Amino acid sequence: MALAHPAERREKPKQNPGPGTLAALLALRRPLVMGILNITPDSFSDGGRFLDQDLALGHVRAMAEQGADILDIGAESTRPYGGMQPVSAAEEKARLAPVLPAAVTLGLPVSIDTQKATTAAWALDQGAAMVNDVWGLQRDPDMAPLVARRGVPVIVMHNRDSADGAIDIIADAMAFFERSLAIADRAGIARDTIVLDPGIGFGKTPEQSIACIARLAEFKRFGLPLLVGASRKRFIAAVTPSQPSERIGGSIAAHLAAVKNGAAIVRVHDVAETVQALRVTHAIEAAPGT
Repeated sequence: MALAHPAERREKPKQNPGPGTLAALLALRRPLVMGILNITPDSFSDGGRFLDQDLALGHVRAMAEQGADILDIGAESTRPYGGMQPVSAAEEKARLAPVLPAAVTLGLPVSIDTQKATTAAWALDQGAAMVNDVWGLQRDPDMAPLVARRGVPVIVMHNRDSADGAIDIIADAMAFFERSLAIADRAGIARDTIVLDPGIGFGKTPEQSIACIARLAEFKRFGLPLLVGASRKRFIAAVTPSQPSERIGGSIAAHLAAVKNGAAIVRVHDVAETVQALRVTHAIEAAPGT
């Protein structure tokens, strides 16, 4: 049996909503909206906007009121196009401490967006309900054992160190997920607590990001919920030149296509607009005679 990490042995874990919360949300059988809060100075879309505690808390309250099902909070930029500044776990926690515990009190499941197990452990102690790992359990060797011990859901995202337009990105993501699921299985992570994310924009050309959405249904072979985070990503500008703040329409179009192709969760900056688009689409599809 694997020994606990020293930091884990000192923990007094709080009760987290855990997998039951995600399972209950997925049981609603409608697309779930995950609202993004970046407490960073260098995120590609909103870097620096929410470093102030009051602004950050105001934003999470607004997303909750606008219909977000899950809040995803991160304090280290993972901007997919380079230029991010790595930060220590201590700095991550310092940025998160004024915001994450308060966000938990809103009653929505909070996801901690981090690639560090120590940061994830701290966030779970504060009441976070799930872990969002942009390296799919493949970077920090302590991440999978942590998730297994805590019994919380984990989002496993496909990533690459750099883009290569010559490869079949779907085949690459499939192989990546196979490795991640093997790691999860060895650690003892329950299969039904895993969500797969093809990682739109991460280590991909714009064309490959588009392909991941267009061919999303192929990832259903794993029998796991799929998450797509296309919000304000650069591939939108490859289709229609625009700055990140000008990509709401493209983001909604991409997320509606992703839902049609099997996404159970969409991760978005613009919660109100996305919720409205999903509700109108549902009303049209559910209209009598259709």
